[in-house]
Amino acid sequence: MKEIMNGTQRKDIKPGMKVRIVLKQDQRTGKLTEGIVKDLLTNSPTHHHGIKVRLTNGQVGRVKEIDS
Repeated sequence: MKEIMNGTQRKDIKPGMKVRIVLKQDQRTGKLTEGIVKDLLTNSPTHHHGIKVRLTNGQVGRVKEIDS
């Protein structure tokens, strides 16, 4: 069984990882979008809503789940 981690710790997220993020426009519904991390946009070590990332397709959102 795969472990699913939440995305509140910056140290857990690296470019090239497969993650599920919530886009700004989906915050009310909580709809998740899957993709590959291109850039980490949050500089602080933790963020309670999730680390903000840019996916390889250009979408930006906060990480809710990390595939490991």
